[in-house]
Order: sequence, then C-alpha cells, then structure tokens
Amino acid sequence: MTTTYLLRHGRTDYSDQYLVNGDPARDILLNDEGVSSCGQAWSMLPLHTARTWLASEFPRAQQTAFLLMSVPAPELIVDARLNELDYGKFEGGPFLEYGAWLDRHGGAQRPPGAREAQREGMRRMLSGAHAALEYPGPGYSSAMACWCRFCAGTGTGRWARPCRSFFPEAPYVEPLVVDDEVLHDWTVALLADLDGEEPQEPDGPGMAVELRIDRGSAVATFDAVDHSPEKRELPHA
Repeated sequence: MTTTYLLRHGRTDYSDQYLVNGDPARDILLNDEGVSSCGQAWSMLPLHTARTWLASEFPRAQQTAFLLMSVPAPELIVDARLNELDYGKFEGGPFLEYGAWLDRHGGAQRPPGAREAQREGMRRMLSGAHAALEYPGPGYSSAMACWCRFCAGTGTGRWARPCRSFFPEAPYVEPLVVDDEVLHDWTVALLADLDGEEPQEPDGPGMAVELRIDRGSAVATFDAVDHSPEKRELPHA
C-alpha cells in the first residue's frame, strides 16, 4: 500500500501575522524560520522515497517542495486545485476580518470580489487531493494552510452538519500521513457530504479547475459556469 504525505508550507511573514493570501501572484516566500524548518524535515521524513511531488501555484508552497525534494528528484507537478481560498476583498488583511465575515455569512456564500465560496474551495481542494492518487506513490503534496487545516479537522472523512467553517491550525512542514486507499475513501466521502448540503445560490460564475501535464509543464484550465474559458500556464518546475 502506498502513502500520500499532505503538508503545509513553511512559515512566512504573512502567516506569522495571520494575514490571508489567496492570490498566487503575490511573491510571498518563506522567512528564515520557514527555510530552517524544511532543513529539519530531512531528519524526520523519508523524503528520498518520494516518487511524486505536488504543490499549489503559490510561491511559498513550491519553495517548500523544492527545499524538501532530494537530488535527483521527480519533477514538481503544480496543481491549482491545491491553492488557498480566494479571499476577495479580504486579500492581504487579517484572518480575523475574513473569519468574522464567514461567521456571519457562512461557507456557502462568496466573499465580495471572490470567485469562490469556502465550500466551493473545499470541493476544489478535495478534487486535487483525489487526483494526486493518479500519480505513483509515495507522494508529497505541499499545499496551503486552509487545505491542511481542513484535512486535520475532518480526519475521519466526515463532518457534522451544518458544515463547519473553522478548522484547527495546521503545523508547518509536518505532514498528515494517509494511506492511499484511505485517502480515496475519505475524499469520496467528503465530496458526497458536501454535495448533500443545501448550498446558497452563488452571486456570480463559478470556477472549475482541470489539470493536465503538457511537455513537462503543468497547465490549469479555469472554466466559469458561463463557459468562458481562461487558460494560463503555470510555472515550469
């Protein structure tokens, strides 16, 4: 049986101040403590056994993956489905401001200026975790705090209705280790649980993400509900 390691990126100045960043175009990298923690992981994790490395589009997640990868290493696969939530107007601000809005409006409503609600982001992240099973294992997935908090907070593969909006803080560069058969059953159950909820009507077009690998580069296609596609090529690892 193979295993997937789901881990949060290393520390950044943003995360130390509890500021939200859901925009991968912002060049937010690890601080000195974040870089150091990646070096310490070599004594704790079987990193040399990895056959697949995945990361979100965010610079801090890719930097974490590169610092952990052995040499020679498999090519880094970038999957936008592992991205942090789109925080809309709350981008760059304190998490507590977004949290207060979320507490009032719930996870099914999109924040002003955002392309997805929290629940939509969860569904996207789950599809990314499920897609990771298509690659040879053992695999490591370097992703965002929200995704890792979500994983830690729903480790049984179910949550109590109504759907929880807040999840426990995830540690930096400490993986949640999941057997691939368990990860498959877990993501399927959580997706079914999300689909069983009664969602509110969204304010605008939705966002679906499809990943393909094209000549060594990861390419994500974003399709809105109105079928107006937008394609952009992700960084070549």
